[in-house]
Amino acid sequence: NQASSLTVIMSRDSNYDHHISIFSPQGRLYQMEYAFKAANSGLTGVAVRGKDSVCVVTQKKVPDRLMQADSVTHLFALTPKVGICVTGVMADAKALVQRARYESAKWQFDNGYATPTKMIAKRMADLAQVNTQSASMRPLACISLIIGVDDEEGPTVCKVDCAGHYLPFKAAASGPKEQEAMNFLEKRVDDLPEYTQEQVIRTAITCLGSVLGSDFRGTEIEVGTILGNGKFTVLTEEEIELHLNAIADDADA
Repeated sequence: NQASSLTVIMSRDSNYDHHISIFSPQGRLYQMEYAFKAANSGLTGVAVRGKDSVCVVTQKKVPDRLMQADSVTHLFALTPKVGICVTGVMADAKALVQRARYESAKWQFDNGYATPTKMIAKRMADLAQVNTQSASMRPLACISLIIGVDDEEGPTVCKVDCAGHYLPFKAAASGPKEQEAMNFLEKRVDDLPEYTQEQVIRTAITCLGSVLGSDFRGTEIEVGTILGNGKFTVLTEEEIELHLNAIADDADA
């Protein structure tokens, strides 16, 4: 009958997505592909680094009007001077942030100095990679942009994905509009190393607005930034509005 013939057609591929540790004959890990799909189904985030500062911007959507708006966030401080923007499944994101804070504190305790941004990214990538090797685990369906200003490296942006792949970037994006955002940032890549903090913040906001194709209010985005030796700070709605107004003025000029 029709149902059984359909089952036969589907069985070739569907046999290989029951466990994360099984490759298909084409060399694909279907569960990892599903994880990336889940991670990229959320909001878009953009991170940009400049001369002595770094910034991350993401959308903010409060799913229910009864919820307290300030309890909904995708930006977290891992240490006083390292921040993270996590896009994807929020329950997984919270677990990732908690583990990243633990790993950061452990590194500082063991080594006696502040955890470099790249070391946090590498450690979280290593842990994510282990989740792809065992059938008893599943990868966390979230992608993180980790930002910091290190004593040796200076401004740093690292991106860690579900599979445990991590790289440092001059500017990076995550989420459903990742490719469009990367295309936008690539056109400005030569100018980025000389940008001031204001230029970095405004470039990131402009990028997000451009790929989403809409103007937004201060309540609809989140901005986290670090300047020089300063701490990771999340801008208030009023501070975001000032930047939005400045961007609008520049566009009109």
